Amino acid sequence: QVQLVESGGGSVQAGGSLRLSCAASESTGNYYPLGWFRQAPGKKPEGVATIEGPLTSYAASVKGRFTISGDNAKRTLFLQMNNLKPEDSGMYYCAAGYLGGPRLAHTGYNYWGQGTQVTVSS
Repeated sequence: QVQLVESGGGSVQAGGSLRLSCAASESTGNYYPLGWFRQAPGKKPEGVATIEGPLTSYAASVKGRFTISGDNAKRTLFLQMNNLKPEDSGMYYCAAGYLGGPRLAHTGYNYWGQGTQVTVSS
C-alpha cells in the first residue's frame, strides 16, 4: 500500500499563492489517477483536481487558478494554487488507489495522506 505525505500548506492573504506537495512511497505512475481533495470545517470533502498521465480535471471553483502536476521520478504530486481566495481554506489531502466512480469524488480513493492546512485570509 502506498504511503502519502503532504506538505506546503500555510497561511496567505487572498490573491497569494501556495504550492502543495505530496510525497509518495512508490512511483505515482503506478496509482493513476491521483487526486487532491480539501475539507473545510463543517463541510463535506471536496474534490479539487485529479491527474492521470497527461489528463487533468479540476473542480469548477478552482479551474484556471490551480494546476495539478506529477513528477514520477521524484514520486511527488504537486498542486500549484494561485490567486487564492478565503473559500479555498481547509485541509488539503492527496489521494491514490482509485476505486472507481467520478474522479473528483472523495469516495473513489483508497489511500490518503494526513493532510496539510491552507488558510487564506481576506
